[in-house]
Amino acid sequence: MNLGMEAIPCNWHEQIIKLLAERIVVVDREGIILYINEAYCEFLGTTVKEAINRPVQDVIENTRMHIVVKTGQKELAAVHPINGSEMVANRFPLIVDGEIVGALGTVMFRSPEEWRMYKTKIQNLAEELKYYKTKVEKELKSKYSFHDLIGNSTTFLAAKKLAERISASNSSVLLIGESGTGKELFAHAIHNNSMRATLPFVAINCASIPEHLLESELFGYDDGAFTGAKKGGKKGQFEVANNGTLFLDEIGDMPLSMQSKLLRVLQEKEVQRVGGQKSIPVDVRIIAATHRDLEKMVEEGKFRQDLYYRLNVIKIEIPPLRKRKTDIPLISMSLLKKLGDKFYRKGIELTSEVQQRLMEHLWPGNIRELENVLERAINVLDGKTIEVSHLPLYLRDQVLESNSINEIKPMENVPSENNPIQISSLKDTLAQVEKDAILNALVVTNGNKQEAAKLLEISKTSFYEKCKLYYI
Repeated sequence: MNLGMEAIPCNWHEQIIKLLAERIVVVDREGIILYINEAYCEFLGTTVKEAINRPVQDVIENTRMHIVVKTGQKELAAVHPINGSEMVANRFPLIVDGEIVGALGTVMFRSPEEWRMYKTKIQNLAEELKYYKTKVEKELKSKYSFHDLIGNSTTFLAAKKLAERISASNSSVLLIGESGTGKELFAHAIHNNSMRATLPFVAINCASIPEHLLESELFGYDDGAFTGAKKGGKKGQFEVANNGTLFLDEIGDMPLSMQSKLLRVLQEKEVQRVGGQKSIPVDVRIIAATHRDLEKMVEEGKFRQDLYYRLNVIKIEIPPLRKRKTDIPLISMSLLKKLGDKFYRKGIELTSEVQQRLMEHLWPGNIRELENVLERAINVLDGKTIEVSHLPLYLRDQVLESNSINEIKPMENVPSENNPIQISSLKDTLAQVEKDAILNALVVTNGNKQEAAKLLEISKTSFYEKCKLYYI
C-alpha cells in the first residue's frame, strides 16, 4: 500500500491546500486552469465555477503561468501587477517523469501594504535579534585590562607582570588567592591581553552551581536528555567559549565526579553533551582560580592530582590586601571613583585619619570588603569627605585595638570629672564582640567563610547574614 497522498482521504485535500497556501492556482501544459481555490477567486472577483477550464491569461491579469509551463523555469517572489495594485507571487513548473505537465502558482502578498506589513514585522524581528546578539557578545567580552589592576607593592607587581608575560600563551593558568583579592579581574586582563581577546570570555563559578546541574552547564545537553530539557538541546559553556577563554572560578569546590569529566575534556579537547552520542571538538584556554590549598586537597584525596597538574601549568599567587597595605590608598581612590560614578557622587575624598584606619585593618575580605566599607560610607555621607564617623563600627573602634599598653597614659584609664569612662550600650558591645569573632575566624581560615562558620559553630546561612549585617 502506498503511504503517500493515497493514504489521505480526498475530502481532506482542499482543507490541506487552504492551510498550506491561501491563494493557489494549478494549470495544465496548455495553460488551462485545472484548479483554483475560493480565496484566489474572491481576490480576482470571480468564482471557481467560472474560472475552471479557462485559459489562465483570461482569468488572471498579467499572469505568467502559461509562460512558466513553456520555459520550465520557476519564478520566486515575482511582483505581479493586478487589479490596479501589485502582489507578490511564486510560480513553479510541475514535472512528472521528467516532463512538464503543468504549473503551480501561489500568491504570497495581495498588496504592497500587506508586503510592507510583513517586511516591517521581519525587520523588527531582525533588529531584536541583532540587539540580543550584540548583548550576548558584549557579555562574553572581557571587562577589565591590566590597567584596571591597581597597586605598586612589590608582591602585587610581581604577580601582575607574570600575568602580562604569560597572557599571549595558550597554556592553562591557575590563580591562587583569598576571596576578594581580584582573581576574576586577573582572568579578564589575561584574556584581554591575549590573541583570543576578540573571542568569547566565559566565566563560571563552580561553587555556585548545584552538583547535578554542573555537567549540563559545562558540557550542554541534547534534546530530550532529561525531564525539562530545552527543546533542541543547549550548548554548554565549553562550546560557548570555543576559540576563547573559559574561567573556572572556585575550581577547588568542584565535586570529584566532575573533576574526572573535566580532565577528559582538557585532555581530548572535545566535549560530549549530556544525553548525546557524538563528540564536539573545542579549543578553549582554561583559567582556573581558587582560594583553597589544592596541594593539601590532593594529599587528602579531595582533588585529583592529574587535574591539578593539568591546571597548574602557570601558577600566579595574588597577595591578600593585608600583605600590600601600601596599595590601600591607591585602591581606595580607584574604588571611590568607581562608586562615585555609580552613585553620582563625584570628588569624594578620605581624611588622613580614615586612611590610617584603613591601613591598620587586616582586611580578611580583601578588596571586596574595602569596596563594601567605602560604599557604606558614601551612603551615609552628606558632603564630599569621608570621616571616621562614616565608617562601620568595627573600623571606628579599631584604634583602641591597635594601640599598645605602653602607649596608653596611666591617667587615661582612671575615671575623673574630665575623663569619664566611655560606656557603649550592651547591644553595641555584643555586636562588636560578634564582629571581632567573625573577623578572627576569617583570618584563621584565610577568608574561607564555610570553614569560619564551622569554627564559630553556626550555620552557613547565619554566618552570611551576620557578614552582611556588619559589612564584612
